[in-house]
Amino acid sequence: MLDVSLLGTAGTMPLKHRRLSSAYFRLNGKGLLMDCGEGTQVALRECGYNFKPCGVICFTHFHADHISGLPGFLLSMGNEGRTEPVTVIGPAGVEEIVNSLLIIAPELPFEVKFIPVLQSVEYIDIDGYHITAFRVKHNVNCYGYRLDIRRPGKFNTQKAKQNGVPLEAWSTLQKNPSAVIDGRIYTADMVLDSEREGISVTYCTDTRPCTNLTQQATFCDLLICEGMYGDDDKLDKAQKSMHMTFREACETASFADAKRLWLTHFSPSLSHPEEFEDFAKSLFPHAEIGFDGLSDTIKFK
Repeated sequence: MLDVSLLGTAGTMPLKHRRLSSAYFRLNGKGLLMDCGEGTQVALRECGYNFKPCGVICFTHFHADHISGLPGFLLSMGNEGRTEPVTVIGPAGVEEIVNSLLIIAPELPFEVKFIPVLQSVEYIDIDGYHITAFRVKHNVNCYGYRLDIRRPGKFNTQKAKQNGVPLEAWSTLQKNPSAVIDGRIYTADMVLDSEREGISVTYCTDTRPCTNLTQQATFCDLLICEGMYGDDDKLDKAQKSMHMTFREACETASFADAKRLWLTHFSPSLSHPEEFEDFAKSLFPHAEIGFDGLSDTIKFK
């Protein structure tokens, strides 16, 4: 199962009741952070999480409202005793930008590794997360991320016997792609049925509607998507600033056949996005208005 929490739902600037963009995921005790706006440290605590298990941080882009909380967040991780490396994923230039921020967070007790995303679509496997990074349509180089949690097939005793797999390899092949017994290689497909349906979550902020987003949100269990403006009258403003309205986010979720939609990244002018909830649900019945601290656990079928 996958734990999901919105830590900050503000766009551009924080408000009294709304911190800047961030979301946190937890799988088998391993955390992954999406963006790290100002206030992320406090929001993570309020959701009941610790800093130490967070081994992966993904950045959509490098506007301040998405990255300004990083130095303090990493310092808090070190103060909680993390010594294992932390991997930071983001658009081209991620290493230079993060290292410049870390001038005010010197001597971290762990290594910071970097994976720059350079292509329109790239795939990364780390800590049990199968990550698809995909370029979206903003006024700077910006990416969304799809997280897929894969689930292997059930162990099939009859299949293992038919394929001559020795008993001592059975346990290993339930958790690993292969095992070597007496010099012979046995593979997981010799003992497992077909892969079962997993879990998928797509996260995207700061974009106009685009093909990459719709494709990567297809059939996902949850789409976390920006809805900068609730009112259709703000479409022109959304187009000029390269953001989305509630209608556009809901239409994206509908086109993609996403199972659920959490709207986030609200304009400072949108003081009460919940007032547009009925409107959003009229466009996509499974839409929810995000708020700081909104959390859920997505379970395997």
